[in-house]
Amino acid sequence: MNTTCPLANPTGTKSMGKTVPTARETSDGAHRRLAGALWVVVATVLSASTLSFADSPSTDQAVESLAIFPARIQLDSATDRQQVVAVAHLKNGTTRDVSAEVAWTFSAAGHAAIEDRTIAPIADGSLTLEARFGETSAQAEVLVRNAKAVPPASFRNDVEPILARAGCNAGSCHGSASGKNGFRLSLFGFDPNMDYMHLTRQTRGRRLDIADPAQSLMLLKPTATVAHEGGRRFDRDGEFHDILERWIAEGARNDPSDLPALTKIEILPVQSVLEGKSSTQQMIVRALYADGTDRDVTRLALFSSTDDRAAVIDEAGKVTAGERGESHILARFGPFAVVSQVIVLPEKLDFVWPNPPVRNYVDTLIHQKLKKLRIAPSEACSDEIFIRRVFLDVIGLLPTVAEFDRFMADAASDKRAKLIDGLLQRPEFPKVWAMKWAELLRIESASRRISFKAMYQYNNWIRDAILNDVPVDRMAKTLLTAGGGNFTAPAANFYMVETSPTSMAENVAQVFLGIRIQCAQCHNHPFERWTMDDYYGFAAFFGQVGRKQAEDPRETIVFNRGSGGVRHIRDNRLMAPKFLAGAAPNVAGKDRRKVLAEWLTSRENPWFTKCFVNRVWSHFFGRGIADPPDDVRVSNPPSNPELLDALAEKFVEHDYNLRRLVRDICNSSTYQLATRPNETNKGDERNFSKALIRRVPGEFLLDAICQVTERPEKFRGLPLGAHAVEVADGRTGNYFLDVFGRPDRTSACTCDRRNEPTLVQALHLINGETIDKKIRAEGGRVARLCKNKKAIGEIADELYAAALSRKPTPAELEAAGKRLEEAGDLRRAVEDLFWAVLNSREFVFNH
Repeated sequence: MNTTCPLANPTGTKSMGKTVPTARETSDGAHRRLAGALWVVVATVLSASTLSFADSPSTDQAVESLAIFPARIQLDSATDRQQVVAVAHLKNGTTRDVSAEVAWTFSAAGHAAIEDRTIAPIADGSLTLEARFGETSAQAEVLVRNAKAVPPASFRNDVEPILARAGCNAGSCHGSASGKNGFRLSLFGFDPNMDYMHLTRQTRGRRLDIADPAQSLMLLKPTATVAHEGGRRFDRDGEFHDILERWIAEGARNDPSDLPALTKIEILPVQSVLEGKSSTQQMIVRALYADGTDRDVTRLALFSSTDDRAAVIDEAGKVTAGERGESHILARFGPFAVVSQVIVLPEKLDFVWPNPPVRNYVDTLIHQKLKKLRIAPSEACSDEIFIRRVFLDVIGLLPTVAEFDRFMADAASDKRAKLIDGLLQRPEFPKVWAMKWAELLRIESASRRISFKAMYQYNNWIRDAILNDVPVDRMAKTLLTAGGGNFTAPAANFYMVETSPTSMAENVAQVFLGIRIQCAQCHNHPFERWTMDDYYGFAAFFGQVGRKQAEDPRETIVFNRGSGGVRHIRDNRLMAPKFLAGAAPNVAGKDRRKVLAEWLTSRENPWFTKCFVNRVWSHFFGRGIADPPDDVRVSNPPSNPELLDALAEKFVEHDYNLRRLVRDICNSSTYQLATRPNETNKGDERNFSKALIRRVPGEFLLDAICQVTERPEKFRGLPLGAHAVEVADGRTGNYFLDVFGRPDRTSACTCDRRNEPTLVQALHLINGETIDKKIRAEGGRVARLCKNKKAIGEIADELYAAALSRKPTPAELEAAGKRLEEAGDLRRAVEDLFWAVLNSREFVFNH
């Protein structure tokens, strides 16, 4: 690689027992070649065909296999170095970093040397590195090229990463919009040209001293040699200082225009299962470049852990296990980020897999993950719990008393599967999913973007498409390519919600791909690969969408103007349409939206299908496999990527059929688990080892109240008796729906729906008119039961079955009888009983 790695160690520090001269000890450009030569001499002397760092492991090590990371090592210059890690996979399913315990062997001497698990070049050639741990061994290929060449330091590949690693270009420092103390860097180095100019040309170049590099202000300040508001960022005798000093001594040159671009990074190993608190695993981060070279950037990467309780990582990339759990280690370098999964288990954990039932591929993949975590799933939920859960999730209603009784009386082993099939054919199913789509597509009339008439036609178009099993990819394609009058072609309302190309691009990325690209409007995304060029290139697909008034002044026609575009906010460039993380297609003479729709819904697109199945999964489990489901990024990894892949593959295989997907999910043992935890899964909230208790969504809850009280609600534009899920307008003005978190649809973010319980909700249920009026109303369930003069036990049976899908317990029947005695009036006692049932957590939550 034509760059310098911090691990190259040409910096005056100890190297294999010898001291290498530093830049400060030499006076001309030959100093680095001297350092490189001395390194080769020392390495040659110490290199042998076998370098053993430890005796053979004890015979009680239950090793199943051994792996070397990276499996292929390429050294491209005299200063190139590669750290290696040896990982033992034990028979108990855990992994162990044995890098310091293995015997390292080269197949040939004189080409490379290894010390402290770091390989350095000696002479060009191909060879094999072997690691032996007891009776187990592993091999890695080693290729040494240009072993005598000492490339110059690179601004983009050496200087910028150090500025990022030291935090100099962070938003809290010089990377802020206005910089700090007159010095500004681009946020996380997204604009190297600007950074180079500010470092070398601003303030008459006073930040650099090429004649005496060690006295450069850019070295004195971050080492706190002179006063620096940011404090010490690295040591004066450290590798970062020496690399920067070398760059200055070589003339502080900018990189040539043909410098190979960084194409991606990788972190190794990608998964670790650590046993016991304080066990460790060294991570390696490699950068891969367009010319086929690679580079160990572990010391330059920025690390973080998604759960510090389970695992922490230090600046050098060493992970240390903590409490039992799971974490993902995030490594960032340049514009890229990658993650590695780390599972932490207690030492000598006594665990026996209970062999729960497997009904389909969902269970197979869930169980695979749970076995790694040593977590046993909860038991299956009862029939009473299941019927209530599946009714609410699939059609947004509770089972009637008659439906409950029939299901409980059915002795067939497949009665749950038959119930699911029946619910999927109910007319309420498409109404529920029309509501879900309406939230994503932001259907509402209060903003006056869409008229009341157009809004209902748009909503009905979605509902009818789901009712008729229109494949989801075809629905998406129809929306993206929609044109015509927004009355006669309801899908055209998709382009009435937002009218600016950038807002359209943001909505499409978030709704259909689950990607939030908003950050890249002003700067490159700090934690993802999206750049400003990606943002404006994607927005260019919508730069030719036109609108004009139809003959009916209330109607708007959406059409392709065939001209126009989107300009980059920084330099006013006219941007060519470009797929996210893809190519710039040929759009000449074409409707750009059609080109985009073909790419977006293609089976090769990695995001579209996964985004949709993840949203569906989130509806049934209360959280997505990647959660939130519309914030897909490397730093928010899915809890079970194999399951997400499988759901997406099955969805495509079954022609994007929503009902088939829902059937697979609901028929799984995983969906039918109880909420009650066991000793192994009581702390698990993300691996679906038990059902999560979920507050019933506001629309479902209001419909349930109307259903069990037998008193319907009236909504604007709908007949009496219509369900809350049918309300097309996101700002319907219903107080109950507002209190219980119905989103106002001002954004496409799932965060707009508030599912958490609040004090206001509890107070409204207790004192508000919704429940009170419907309980007391003439013609309602209470009035009917009391008119028929049924016994309090029969009444309690019906109320509990209607609201909670179960019969009352003996204690509850006894309490109902006592209340009747105290009230002295059947109607009053029944109203109080019903009020208590509807205010119970059991009614408000889906469990």
